[in-house]
Amino acid sequence: MSIRSWAFVHRWTSLICTLFLFIICLTGLPLLFSDEISDWLTPHTYATVPAGTPPASLDRLVATSRAMYPHDIVATLFVDDDEPQVYVWMAPTWNDWDAVPTARHYIRFDARTGQMLEQSPPLGAKRLDFLSLMLRLHRDLFAGLPGELFLGLMGLLFVAAIVSGVVLYAPFMKKLDFGTVRADRSTRIKWLDLHNLLGIATAAWVFVVGATGVMNELSTPLFAIWQQTDVKAMLSRYQGASPPRADELVSVQHAYEVAQRAVPNMTITGIGYPTQKNGSPWHYLLWAKGSSTITSRLFSPILVDARTGQLTQVVEMPWYLRALEVSRPLHFGDYGGVPLKILWACFDAVTLVVLGSGLYLWFARRKAMAARIDALEQHEAPRARAAAAHPSTEAQS
Repeated sequence: MSIRSWAFVHRWTSLICTLFLFIICLTGLPLLFSDEISDWLTPHTYATVPAGTPPASLDRLVATSRAMYPHDIVATLFVDDDEPQVYVWMAPTWNDWDAVPTARHYIRFDARTGQMLEQSPPLGAKRLDFLSLMLRLHRDLFAGLPGELFLGLMGLLFVAAIVSGVVLYAPFMKKLDFGTVRADRSTRIKWLDLHNLLGIATAAWVFVVGATGVMNELSTPLFAIWQQTDVKAMLSRYQGASPPRADELVSVQHAYEVAQRAVPNMTITGIGYPTQKNGSPWHYLLWAKGSSTITSRLFSPILVDARTGQLTQVVEMPWYLRALEVSRPLHFGDYGGVPLKILWACFDAVTLVVLGSGLYLWFARRKAMAARIDALEQHEAPRARAAAAHPSTEAQS
């Protein structure tokens, strides 16, 4: 491609995605520190127990939840590996769980004592808090899957803008030393140099975060593909077998222990009850993740027969879901503690400056072109009036 073509790509991909990149970068700043903000806004307190106290039985927590809501179903459990707490998620029916997410609610327990700590109202009755608002805007603009796909497309345009900007940097700056900002020139030239400098200095980080952001926006269709291919083939031998009734389900604590023995070096955090959608009607679906900082976002699903309690399979995730999982720590910057989050926030702020300066340069360029056209028209106006007043003279000349 010619330089002119690369410039065209850079200009228009940048302009199209800039507004949405502003939203993503602005909402991404508080989301980087979501754990710290949540702890500050809603601090959790727990009972003091002797060291080595075993965790409360999950069966006990489920029984307590069902006694509190006898007409609701238990859908899933979340065993927090950061704080000593367990969330039991419920809904009026499985249809409500799948089709009406706002009907879901949870009960939070102390994982050691089994004490009930919190009851949530149905999600539809909860006020949208600050972090939830930021997350919805960042993830899908409150538009669900269409919003996710749209932001994925904007992310692709952003990646194209980054690549084209890197290609253009060398020919546009070949007569200047790296990092030069011509402060003695016009405001537009100063901002052009600053835009180029900040853009090339953060190009690698922005490319990684932009590309992994696109991967994250594709998570819903990627998981749907997996469920309709690998999972469907894996469960084909159960077709025709009747799913277990509620009174036939093996203890959830037993399923948890079976899965933990199958992956002793991993941490079980999620336990889904048998269901037709997003799981298996014949199995508990448990999610285990790595115990180290780097592998803490690498999840492996485990199937435990809900009727017999026997291990069915530790599922190997396909390459595209592994790629998605690997991309998440790079995108969120949460695998190196607060120092890495601060670094990510600094890069995010610089990206906002690059986006803003690019928008300014576009408007300034249009304004300069309009001024040149006006000046040319004003220069030609006297000659045009003279030609109109003396058409014969103009013809002779």
